[in-house]
Amino acid sequence: MTAGPVQVLVLGFEEPHFDGSVLAELARLGEAGVVRLVDLLVVGRSDDGSLQTLDGYLDGRGDVAAALLGGEGPGGVSEADTWSLAEVVPERGVAVVALIEHLWAGPLSAALRSAGATMPVETWLSDQDRGLLASLEARRPVDDTGSPRPAPSGSAGHSGQRLR
Repeated sequence: MTAGPVQVLVLGFEEPHFDGSVLAELARLGEAGVVRLVDLLVVGRSDDGSLQTLDGYLDGRGDVAAALLGGEGPGGVSEADTWSLAEVVPERGVAVVALIEHLWAGPLSAALRSAGATMPVETWLSDQDRGLLASLEARRPVDDTGSPRPAPSGSAGHSGQRLR
Protein backbone atom coordinates (compact mmCIF):
# COMPACT_ATOMS: atom_id res chain seq x y z
CA MET A 1 0.00 0.00 0.00
CA THR A 2 1.29 3.46 -0.83
CA ALA A 3 1.61 6.19 1.80
CA GLY A 4 0.12 8.97 -0.32
CA PRO A 5 -2.12 9.43 -3.33
CA VAL A 6 -0.65 8.36 -6.65
CA GLN A 7 -1.08 10.67 -9.62
CA VAL A 8 -1.10 9.48 -13.22
CA LEU A 9 0.58 12.33 -15.09
CA VAL A 10 0.53 12.16 -18.89
CA LEU A 11 2.92 14.49 -20.71
CA GLY A 12 2.76 14.93 -24.48
CA PHE A 13 5.85 15.63 -26.58
CA GLU A 14 5.77 16.46 -30.28
CA GLU A 15 9.55 16.05 -30.55
CA PRO A 16 10.98 14.68 -27.31
CA HIS A 17 14.47 15.64 -26.23
CA PHE A 18 15.03 14.06 -22.85
CA ASP A 19 18.10 15.55 -21.20
CA GLY A 20 17.66 14.07 -17.73
CA SER A 21 16.60 17.34 -16.07
CA VAL A 22 13.07 16.11 -15.27
CA LEU A 23 14.35 12.86 -13.76
CA ALA A 24 16.89 14.89 -11.74
CA GLU A 25 14.11 17.11 -10.38
CA LEU A 26 11.97 14.09 -9.48
CA ALA A 27 14.99 12.58 -7.70
CA ARG A 28 15.48 15.83 -5.77
CA LEU A 29 11.82 15.86 -4.74
CA GLY A 30 12.12 12.21 -3.74
CA GLU A 31 15.15 12.92 -1.55
CA ALA A 32 13.16 15.74 0.10
CA GLY A 33 10.31 13.31 0.86
CA VAL A 34 7.82 15.22 -1.29
CA VAL A 35 7.10 12.68 -4.03
CA ARG A 36 8.18 9.20 -5.11
CA LEU A 37 8.49 8.31 -8.76
CA VAL A 38 6.74 4.94 -8.95
CA ASP A 39 7.27 4.35 -12.67
CA LEU A 40 7.57 5.95 -16.10
CA LEU A 41 6.21 4.63 -19.38
CA VAL A 42 6.79 6.05 -22.86
CA VAL A 43 4.06 5.40 -25.41
CA GLY A 44 3.39 6.38 -29.00
CA ARG A 45 0.96 5.53 -31.75
CA SER A 46 1.60 2.87 -34.36
CA ASP A 47 0.70 3.39 -38.01
CA ASP A 48 -2.84 2.10 -37.37
CA GLY A 49 -3.35 4.58 -34.48
CA SER A 50 -3.15 2.05 -31.66
CA LEU A 51 -0.92 2.70 -28.66
CA GLN A 52 2.36 0.95 -28.21
CA THR A 53 5.09 1.17 -25.61
CA LEU A 54 8.35 2.60 -26.91
CA ASP A 55 11.76 1.26 -25.94
CA GLY A 56 15.00 3.20 -25.92
CA TYR A 57 13.82 6.28 -24.03
CA LEU A 58 13.72 5.15 -20.41
CA ASP A 59 15.20 1.66 -20.41
CA GLY A 60 14.37 -0.47 -17.41
CA ARG A 61 11.16 1.42 -16.65
CA GLY A 62 7.53 1.10 -17.57
CA ASP A 63 6.53 -2.40 -16.52
CA VAL A 64 4.51 -1.31 -13.46
CA ALA A 65 2.75 1.52 -15.31
CA ALA A 66 2.01 -0.72 -18.30
CA ALA A 67 0.55 -3.44 -16.07
CA LEU A 68 -1.53 -0.98 -14.05
CA LEU A 69 -2.88 0.92 -17.04
CA GLY A 70 -3.34 -2.29 -19.00
CA GLY A 71 -5.74 -3.59 -16.33
CA GLU A 72 -3.55 -6.41 -15.02
CA GLY A 73 -3.85 -7.70 -11.48
CA PRO A 74 -6.58 -8.99 -9.17
CA GLY A 75 -9.78 -7.07 -8.59
CA GLY A 76 -9.47 -4.87 -11.60
CA VAL A 77 -10.94 -1.40 -11.89
CA SER A 78 -14.63 -0.73 -12.51
CA GLU A 79 -15.54 0.77 -15.86
CA ALA A 80 -16.94 3.86 -14.12
CA ASP A 81 -13.54 4.56 -12.50
CA THR A 82 -11.44 4.35 -15.67
CA TRP A 83 -10.25 6.75 -18.32
CA SER A 84 -8.60 5.99 -21.61
CA LEU A 85 -4.92 6.66 -22.15
CA ALA A 86 -5.65 6.48 -25.89
CA GLU A 87 -7.83 9.59 -25.56
CA VAL A 88 -5.01 11.75 -24.19
CA VAL A 89 -1.94 10.57 -26.11
CA PRO A 90 -1.15 12.90 -29.03
CA GLU A 91 -1.49 11.54 -32.54
CA ARG A 92 2.11 12.45 -33.29
CA GLY A 93 5.10 12.39 -31.04
CA VAL A 94 5.12 10.48 -27.79
CA ALA A 95 3.62 10.62 -24.33
CA VAL A 96 5.34 9.92 -21.06
CA VAL A 97 3.12 8.46 -18.38
CA ALA A 98 4.48 9.07 -14.89
CA LEU A 99 3.09 7.43 -11.76
CA ILE A 100 3.96 9.85 -8.97
CA GLU A 101 3.17 9.16 -5.33
CA HIS A 102 2.60 12.35 -3.34
CA LEU A 103 4.29 11.46 -0.05
CA TRP A 104 3.54 14.87 1.47
CA ALA A 105 -0.20 14.08 1.25
CA GLY A 106 -0.04 10.73 3.08
CA PRO A 107 -0.87 12.11 6.55
CA LEU A 108 -3.58 14.36 5.09
CA SER A 109 -5.11 11.39 3.24
CA ALA A 110 -5.14 9.34 6.44
CA ALA A 111 -6.80 12.18 8.37
CA LEU A 112 -9.43 12.59 5.64
CA ARG A 113 -10.22 8.86 5.60
CA SER A 114 -10.44 8.87 9.39
CA ALA A 115 -12.91 11.79 9.22
CA GLY A 116 -15.04 9.82 6.73
CA ALA A 117 -14.25 12.05 3.75
CA THR A 118 -14.71 10.81 0.20
CA MET A 119 -13.27 12.30 -2.98
CA PRO A 120 -16.08 12.55 -5.54
CA VAL A 121 -13.77 14.36 -7.98
CA GLU A 122 -10.12 15.29 -8.24
CA THR A 123 -8.62 17.54 -10.87
CA TRP A 124 -5.80 19.99 -11.52
CA LEU A 125 -6.26 23.55 -12.72
CA SER A 126 -5.27 24.26 -16.32
CA ASP A 127 -2.66 26.91 -17.12
CA GLN A 128 -5.49 29.28 -18.05
CA ASP A 129 -7.31 28.66 -14.76
CA ARG A 130 -4.04 29.09 -12.82
CA GLY A 131 -3.68 32.50 -14.46
CA LEU A 132 -7.20 33.40 -13.35
CA LEU A 133 -6.42 32.13 -9.85
CA ALA A 134 -3.33 34.36 -9.67
CA SER A 135 -5.34 37.44 -10.67
CA LEU A 136 -8.08 36.62 -8.14
CA GLU A 137 -5.52 36.10 -5.37
CA ALA A 138 -3.84 39.40 -6.25
CA ARG A 139 -7.12 41.21 -5.50
CA ARG A 140 -7.47 39.61 -2.07
CA PRO A 141 -6.10 41.56 0.90
CA VAL A 142 -3.31 39.89 2.89
CA ASP A 143 -1.99 40.34 6.43
CA ASP A 144 1.61 41.10 7.44
CA THR A 145 2.64 37.45 6.95
CA GLY A 146 1.25 37.28 3.43
CA SER A 147 -1.71 35.10 4.46
CA PRO A 148 -5.12 36.03 3.05
CA ARG A 149 -7.37 37.99 5.40
CA PRO A 150 -10.99 36.87 5.67
CA ALA A 151 -13.58 39.19 4.16
CA PRO A 152 -15.19 41.44 6.77
CA SER A 153 -18.55 40.16 8.00
CA GLY A 154 -21.43 41.65 6.08
CA SER A 155 -19.26 42.37 3.05
CA ALA A 156 -20.05 41.04 -0.38
CA GLY A 157 -18.33 37.68 -0.34
CA HIS A 158 -19.08 34.30 -1.83
CA SER A 159 -22.32 33.66 0.06
CA GLY A 160 -25.09 32.86 -2.40
CA GLN A 161 -22.74 32.99 -5.38
CA ARG A 162 -23.76 30.67 -8.22
CA LEU A 163 -21.16 28.12 -9.20
CA ARG A 164 -20.75 26.24 -12.43
